[in-house]
Amino acid sequence: MRELKILYLYPDMLDLYGDIGNIKILKYRLEKRGINVIVDNYSINDPKPNFVNYDIIFAGGGADNEQQILSEDLLKHKDDIKIAKEQGTFLLLICGAYQLFGKYYKGVEGNIIPGLEIFDYYTEANPDRSKRCIGNIIIEAKLGNNKTRVIGFENHGGQTFDIKTPFGKVLYGNGNKFGDEFEGYFEKNVVATYLHGPLLSKNPELTDYIIKYCLERKYNEKITLDPLDDEFENKCRIQLFDRFLNKDNVK
Repeated sequence: MRELKILYLYPDMLDLYGDIGNIKILKYRLEKRGINVIVDNYSINDPKPNFVNYDIIFAGGGADNEQQILSEDLLKHKDDIKIAKEQGTFLLLICGAYQLFGKYYKGVEGNIIPGLEIFDYYTEANPDRSKRCIGNIIIEAKLGNNKTRVIGFENHGGQTFDIKTPFGKVLYGNGNKFGDEFEGYFEKNVVATYLHGPLLSKNPELTDYIIKYCLERKYNEKITLDPLDDEFENKCRIQLFDRFLNKDNVK
């Protein structure tokens, strides 16, 4: 039986807006196809994981306070996480985790939370706490050879700069900054994004992109995923696209 291993970083601190749902969706879609899933959690004071042994490393969203608390612990694993990423482990990073994997996060008070510097972008909070990028968001992303619309919910005061390879083009919502043209950061084995929701429950095609990538990497063969019944999810997506992507709202 095929198997994928997932490492969930700081589930006790990084779980805004039900981000744990991303783990549940991955597990559900894998098990429906007869693929075994192992999910290990890691948090502060836990034994150090062997990052390269995992197919997916996931971390969710958290507020400034949570990021400040766990930053020191996360930095202890900087080199190991970078090696895992370079060897092809898939990184799925939501909101606060997205920020922490860049150079740094500058808070409202000017405090600097150092990042892992695995990626070259950086994030600075808007000094006005009342001004946040908040609401539904839709982007157009390219996953392999396929373009797809990805929908989620954003709520961030941080403005992320110097993104060289964004996750997608913003069709509705803000993105990396207020009114930005692009959202998130993307490589073939990295999705870093502000989209909560949870992200994967609303976007089956993205979930299957991650699964297919991980299986092909691990087993070194071309994988065709058994189709699942996504009729309900797709009906919901069509309704939301119709609601938000009218001619007055599309960028």
